[in-house]
Amino acid sequence: MADGRAPEGVPPQEVPPHAWPEAEWRGLVGRVRAGRRLRPPSWQGKRCAVALSFDCDHETFEMGQGGRAMGRLAWGEFGRRVGVPRILDVLHRYDARATFFVPAVAALIDPDEPRRIAAHGHEIGIHGFIHENNSKLGYEDERALTERARDVLRATSGTDPVGLRSANWDLSRNTIAIAAEMGLLYDSSMMADEEPYELLLDGVETGLVEVPVEWLRDDAVYLLFNRNPATRPYTPPAAVLDIFLREFDAAYAEGSVFQLVMHPFVIGYRSRIFILEEILRHAKAKGDVWFATHAEVAAYARDHAV
Repeated sequence: MADGRAPEGVPPQEVPPHAWPEAEWRGLVGRVRAGRRLRPPSWQGKRCAVALSFDCDHETFEMGQGGRAMGRLAWGEFGRRVGVPRILDVLHRYDARATFFVPAVAALIDPDEPRRIAAHGHEIGIHGFIHENNSKLGYEDERALTERARDVLRATSGTDPVGLRSANWDLSRNTIAIAAEMGLLYDSSMMADEEPYELLLDGVETGLVEVPVEWLRDDAVYLLFNRNPATRPYTPPAAVLDIFLREFDAAYAEGSVFQLVMHPFVIGYRSRIFILEEILRHAKAKGDVWFATHAEVAAYARDHAV
């Protein structure tokens, strides 16, 4: 109908978008928006910041979608058993710090893993309770699960998580509000820019920093195998490295942030770990690069933006 009301017998959620009233689409678009860009003159005196992140989904990659397949649980276990130690070794050799986003259930399965990661000087961030899809949750459930996740990570890592990455980047209309209410420093699930920005909620500044992600800066997009829908890796590892290096070089040229998302059960294989090593080697060769956690990047951007 012209006024946006559902035709008789049609539930409101099934009203086609062309029939939405203006208030509906304006409210949807305006709920969470990018505020001011947070670019400091330099990054701790360096030209460029490198913010590497690793989503330690492990077994919750399967369970968070309701799956129970033993083979896919073992696939997640590879990330824990082989991928994370291999990643930590590479980061140590290049003296680079990173952020590891850990679902609470993954931490409960092996409480020593968050401790080991934190002991290497890396940040632990919130990544859901069991890698659940936040966009399908109501406010109360999402708030409770996010708080439980933070409590678990505090207990297992011995650190206080200050950042959130929504599983699969599936945010609800409440996710950013919950992050702000919990007093978090930053979110890293959204894509409105290539460098940090302040998040607005219904047009109001939240004080929450976004350290934005992008699908093209995610290893799983190129290298993940899935049965349903049937997808296989479509990009050779060398081509993935080329894409990532081009992203880094552009960020360096702009004096910006190079942010990257990787998964231990994706990048951690013998034939793929070289991607991480080559990125570190290439960035280190520039000499004018700050390797920082997402929390460090968020805080520095917030405090030094001009």
